[in-house]
Amino acid sequence: MADQDSLIEVRDLRTYFYLREGIVRAVDGASFTIRRGKTTGVVGESGCGKSVTAQSIMQIVPKPGRIVGGEITFHYGGPGAAKGGAQVKITDLAPQSDEMRAIRGSAIGMIFQEPMSSFSPVHTIGDQLSETILLHQSVSKGTAREIALQMMGHVGIANPERNFAAYPYQLSGGMRQRAMIAMALMLRPSLLIADEPTTALDVTTEAQILRLMRRLQGELGMAIMFITHDLGVIAEMADDVVVMYLGRVVEYAGVDAIFHEPRHPYLQALLRSIPRIGVKGGGRLAAIEGMVPNPLDIPAGCPFHPRCPELIPELCDVQTPPDTLLGQRHMVACHLYRREG
Repeated sequence: MADQDSLIEVRDLRTYFYLREGIVRAVDGASFTIRRGKTTGVVGESGCGKSVTAQSIMQIVPKPGRIVGGEITFHYGGPGAAKGGAQVKITDLAPQSDEMRAIRGSAIGMIFQEPMSSFSPVHTIGDQLSETILLHQSVSKGTAREIALQMMGHVGIANPERNFAAYPYQLSGGMRQRAMIAMALMLRPSLLIADEPTTALDVTTEAQILRLMRRLQGELGMAIMFITHDLGVIAEMADDVVVMYLGRVVEYAGVDAIFHEPRHPYLQALLRSIPRIGVKGGGRLAAIEGMVPNPLDIPAGCPFHPRCPELIPELCDVQTPPDTLLGQRHMVACHLYRREG
């Protein structure tokens, strides 16, 4: 599904964690494309590989995990780059290599769910923002300070001069998240990875952060990979949607197709579980039967088959479903549709 608008192509990505208890296949054959200037939402239950996929793109997978297979290709330059040449295979680079360090932070930025775990508690916000500039650009400390102050104001941090000298614990959750966005966007990256950036925020602050991200995307022309559990946020933010289950992409399509033409039984079950305005109270919400299997003991065949109401015996529980293309940008990994492709 790659085309000349592709920015990131993930193909058959496999990222495993080697533990004493066994091998955790956190990402086990994921494939999707992030388009230039668009927002790709990544959704799925906890433990389905969303964050590890993002870490793989950034080459920051924590030990004992590592990428063991597949490719991540990053296309530089304009729309013709996918055809013509300026590209790099991130999976060919060592995590601490100069090439990967140049990409990480400058070409690809990342914001996390809880900024307090990402900022140093013993350095001021301003020092940490300035350091990001100094690591990637040959400028003076004074120039780095001015750039950092401008970006702080750009993301809506009140009184940048005062908050430049503040420590992370002195800012509210919303202000810390804005500071994290400022750090991620300091060098105007082509891709911003947002790993559940609003989960710890109240709904009012969440709405402000989402508006801020949309505005900055329009101004900077960057792509966004937005990871969340919230399908409402996906509906509001995403152009394309990746649905993950136990390390695999089970459905990938435009946002309209995801909500109006869902094909995979897992996605259909997720959508049925959303509370709806106007429905009379008293009834029970639809729930997906069972639990996500232990990642150390993933079932054979389709990993969703123990919970699937559309199970085909002796097929779904034996054979891994292939990726089936249903349209130009609509893929589903399910035996129910393998003949349609």
